[in-house]
Amino acid sequence: MTKSARSRIFAKIRHSSRGATAATIREELDSFGKAPAADLPTPDTATAFLANVLKNQGTVDCAANRTDAVRAVGQYLYQHYRTHRLVAGNDSRLAAMPWRDAGVLPRFGTAEGNEPAALSYARLGVAETGAVVTFTGKANPAANNLLAEHHIVLVNCEDLVGDMEEAWLRIRHEVDRDGRPRGINFIAGPSSTADIEGQLVYGAHGPRGWHVILLGYMPASALEDARALAAG
Repeated sequence: MTKSARSRIFAKIRHSSRGATAATIREELDSFGKAPAADLPTPDTATAFLANVLKNQGTVDCAANRTDAVRAVGQYLYQHYRTHRLVAGNDSRLAAMPWRDAGVLPRFGTAEGNEPAALSYARLGVAETGAVVTFTGKANPAANNLLAEHHIVLVNCEDLVGDMEEAWLRIRHEVDRDGRPRGINFIAGPSSTADIEGQLVYGAHGPRGWHVILLGYMPASALEDARALAAG
């Protein structure tokens, strides 16, 4: 596109929107309707979410209750580091977890450069993309999502949504209720980058490991079915 053509297009846009009220703009936006969401790999939202996390090069686990979730965190830590120590945000949901049931020793605060593992509690999980949504702020430092070598994320089954449109509706509702967070992060896999030949390298500028633990009631076969979908 030439510079002159681009200028003409922007001029038309400015002219068409000049003097339009907020109500008029909202009415015109609503007239477009909602685009159809992408098809999920399976009708069950939990299974679809887990399958897409796996497709995003993450690892997954399921926990029926908080005690099982703590044990899953402990097993992951011991498998990778032979330790039960990690850093976690000051989220009240994390503080209330029964850590002693699995001997996990969290340090509540902000991750530092030498932290091997960090734990976050997601506000939402998006089945369409396999992403988790975190609100960052004083109680949930963004550094905990970015600095540690391994990032562990807890997600409640009741906080799963089907698609991005539904995710943003939930986010707007929570922001209206609780106020704006410092930041909103959509995380859909471990940190990765590629060279000119397309060779992926993980952990280049963030966590090289991303482990999602889905907490709550779900079909007994959800994890097995998700792995089969991801492999297919």
